[in-house]
This record gives sequence, C-alpha cells and structure tokens, in this order.
Amino acid sequence: MQTLAEDDDLIRAAQDGDMASLEILLDRHHDRLRAVCARVVGRGADADDACQQALISIVKNLDKFDGRARFTTWSYRIATNAAIDELRRRGRRMADSIDDEDNYTQLASIGNFDDAVSAQIDVQAALEQLPEEFRVPVVLRDLGGLDYDEIAETLNIPPGTVRSRIARGRSKLADLIGSLSGDGNQRDSGFVQGTDHD
Repeated sequence: MQTLAEDDDLIRAAQDGDMASLEILLDRHHDRLRAVCARVVGRGADADDACQQALISIVKNLDKFDGRARFTTWSYRIATNAAIDELRRRGRRMADSIDDEDNYTQLASIGNFDDAVSAQIDVQAALEQLPEEFRVPVVLRDLGGLDYDEIAETLNIPPGTVRSRIARGRSKLADLIGSLSGDGNQRDSGFVQGTDHD
C-alpha cells in the first residue's frame, strides 16, 4: 500500500522532470481517477475520455501542486471537473444527434422521445446555469452516486456543507427546469427528484 510520503517523493521528482516518477504517480492513481470519472459520467468511452483529460490536466498543472491539499484530493478535483466537462460535451452531442433522422427513428421507438429529449435538454441547460458551488455536489451525488463523505473529500469541504449545497442546488435546479420548460412545472427528469437516505 502506498504512503503519502511515497506520493510526495514521486511528486517532487516529477516536478523536477523525472518522467519515470511521473509515470509511476499517474499509474498509481489512474484506477481511482477513472472511477471518479465513471461515477460522474457513467461507464464507457465518456469516462475514458474524461479520465484522459484529467490525466493531461494533472501533467500540465503538476508544477502548481503545492502540497496544501493531499494529491488524491487535488487530482480528484481535476477528475471531477474533467467529468463535468464531459457531461457538457455529452449534452451537446445529444442535442446535435436529435437532428440525425436515424437516431430519431431509433430512439422514438423507445417511448415518448420528444418529452425525454426535451427533459434532458432542460436538465442540461439548467445545470449549465446552476452556480458551480451547487452544480458539482449535485452532479456527484445524483449522477455520480458518491456519498456525502466522498463528495466532501473530493471537494475539500465539510460533509454538512455538501448536504446544504445539494439541498439548495436541487431546489435551484428544479426552479430552473420549471422555468425552462415554459409552463412553470418541473419535468419529471428523474434528476432533481433525488432523495437521500444516508
């Protein structure tokens, strides 16, 4: 099992240009970073893309890592942001694919396609308007399935703050979705209806 001291040694060596130490450090944390991305965006290619972007960002910004936070916390924050960016890209890809007649025909057979797409677009648009301090905890909880302690560690804030931000974020998100749907009623997106029992 690795120790924080071992990570610190690898980080210092990597910051000094030792590529072997950088490779060991990234390899050591890859699976956990991939898991964070998968929890936010779901499994598959999107999680791989988000993880790859996170690793690139870690390499580019490693010289800025000052050790005030643990490396795992710092790198999780980067992975979380990369995953949220991937969710945004996914939302844009979904909106773009609505114009694709083949996708429309295929998805229309699933059920009420128009309502499902409209609700998804409303949720994505509302998420983009939601301030980051609320958006990130809501996404990590409701889409990523992280518990409060995991979110607190990832964002480096107390669990009570996480609970408060999720509650306020869900409320703001519901209001935004209601206003975006045009009728003032919240669509049943399944996203802001989340309730917590832990």
